Amino acid sequence: MSRLNILRRSPSPTAADGSASPEASDRLAVDRLAAGPPPSTGSRTASTAPTVALLTALGVLVVGQMYTVLAMLTPMADSFATTPTQTTWTATAFGFAYAAGFLIAGPLSDRYGPRTVITGGLVGATATTLAVSVAPSLTWAVVLRIAQGLTAATFAPSAFSYIAGHLAPHRRGIALTCVTSGMLASAVLMQIGAQIVAAGLGWRTVFVLSAALMALSLWPVRRILRPTAAQDSGPSLLQAFVAVPRLLRKPRLVALYLATATVMASFVAVYTAVVVAGPPGVAGDNAALLALRASALPALVAVPLLTSALHRLAAPVRVVLAMSVAAGAVAAGSALGGDVRVLALVLLVFVAAVATAAPAVVEIVHAMASHARGAGVALYACSMFLGASLGPPTGRCPFRAGLRRHPPRRRGTAGGGHAALPACLGRPSARPVKPGGVLLGSAPDVPPSRTDQ
Repeated sequence: MSRLNILRRSPSPTAADGSASPEASDRLAVDRLAAGPPPSTGSRTASTAPTVALLTALGVLVVGQMYTVLAMLTPMADSFATTPTQTTWTATAFGFAYAAGFLIAGPLSDRYGPRTVITGGLVGATATTLAVSVAPSLTWAVVLRIAQGLTAATFAPSAFSYIAGHLAPHRRGIALTCVTSGMLASAVLMQIGAQIVAAGLGWRTVFVLSAALMALSLWPVRRILRPTAAQDSGPSLLQAFVAVPRLLRKPRLVALYLATATVMASFVAVYTAVVVAGPPGVAGDNAALLALRASALPALVAVPLLTSALHRLAAPVRVVLAMSVAAGAVAAGSALGGDVRVLALVLLVFVAAVATAAPAVVEIVHAMASHARGAGVALYACSMFLGASLGPPTGRCPFRAGLRRHPPRRRGTAGGGHAALPACLGRPSARPVKPGGVLLGSAPDVPPSRTDQ
């Protein structure tokens, strides 16, 4: 008899009053996840390859809207007659609206089905993205970026919920890995694309092209994604929203959300630290910074290819091992990051660890929140992007507060880990950091120009 059958037949742990306790239910869900998925019947599952290709491409396009402005801070500032530092509010506003939007999109996905929410979200994101392209001032750009973040937030939790509900169980691991890797890769790919388009056609064209691609994606979404059956028997809209605070009563889920926020904060903080205090050959050089970011892309390609090998380990084991590797990589970067080649290798390992941990966390969330997957994944995505929004100040503050009190060659060690990273990556470049090569608000002020792009 298989271990999964034993788990299915064993009675659920109960509390003193005879009902299943939340802690016992969580343990049972994780145990079932560790035992492996049941074999697929193949009867009601969606086609894997087209679904994964579509959701991965949409992950790059939609999630990448958060990062496009980072490559266009200077031309946007020139257009609005302001400074690149002030223009970073377009990134910050989008990030917080994006995270908050997950809390709405998740319950909507549980109630109306992932395909319906993805379709409606793409229609809204197309309109708001096109509106950003005609923003007459920085104030309007920030307001429209908030609207863009709210509409774009419908994609991620709905995509994860669709994978859990429509793909064969033994295909979900590779699907989650590909989609999460695409979302992480969007931070680099969309910056590269935006930088190229803005240089030739102006920053407004970037948003016009993004809106056009979103509109065109509506056709494959309707053709490839399947509607969710029996929605009338699903939870009411009120019940779907009530599920959010209920999930926060599960200690293990809360611990996963906090761990996710920490990992994503570290992910963005590391790249911010490279910008503000990287080796002299990197800091202040737009091309070198872009190349260093792109050096991590092979990890995002390799991790999906290694999915079969990685899934020999249970999801909880993968999370622990991946986060341990990520912590070790950051520690190594703190000690050895003065060499650009070593720094590139450290970032490669770090990104690979994050890409390995992310889909494993989603698998655990699906197991623990099986009756409210949309809400559970929405909380996960919210914690992920809240952590990413906290990354820039985490990466900049130690440098601003402590590095300048020491001679340039001194490598600080106080605090260790992430706190010591900016001071230990190497002395800052004597050249000023160029605004176009910044990450999430690290650009210095430069005199504004009134030249519109």
